[in-house]
Amino acid sequence: MLELKGVNAGYGHAQVLFDVDLQVRPGEVVALLGRNGAGKSTMLKTVMGLLNVFTGRIQFEGIEIQNIETFRIARHGLGYVPEDRRIFAGLTVAENLETGRRPPREGAPRWAPEKLFELFPNLGRMRDRPGGRMSGGEQQMLTIARTLMGNPSLVLMDEPFEGLAPLIVEGIARSIRELKREGLGVLLCEQNPRYARLVADRDCAIDRGRVSAYAAIASASATGS
Repeated sequence: MLELKGVNAGYGHAQVLFDVDLQVRPGEVVALLGRNGAGKSTMLKTVMGLLNVFTGRIQFEGIEIQNIETFRIARHGLGYVPEDRRIFAGLTVAENLETGRRPPREGAPRWAPEKLFELFPNLGRMRDRPGGRMSGGEQQMLTIARTLMGNPSLVLMDEPFEGLAPLIVEGIARSIRELKREGLGVLLCEQNPRYARLVADRDCAIDRGRVSAYAAIASASATGS
């Protein structure tokens, strides 16, 4: 579904990613593990077209997407959940969801507010609440739900568990496992291997912009727990 081959990228003339090879299959969750500054967020921003690829190739569902506009990449069916959430604080939950609405996409799971409220029951109980009056965990749920309103076939998630209480982490992990069952591919960045293994089928490490080999992991998603 998503393949990076020999990707070198960075900010301006400063190279951050070096010869990156990476793959995500349909219905698979891949975790990219690394410390702060290792290149995790840069990887997602590069895939999403927010940074230029110096050399190399990025293919999404057979289409080369390196160095094309971000909005065109999104229209191809690639969703992005940024680390800083970027919800609209003055809009309600329901209104935030509407900002992400896109037509159904062939071969991708179809999402509507009521289905998302089943996935995130907390949001269903506060659909008229402004985003600025929600907790950090609730805002994270809203950010993921708003991205799903675009009916993507693969979602990039940047540190979805960062700063959240363990109970909220478990709730979001359950939701990500449900996305996998819907057939959605997920590439997520995470610093905490224990959290990543709540959802991931495979993980790989990134350090100083270089990605190591994949490893299959015995995650909660694999065991069904």
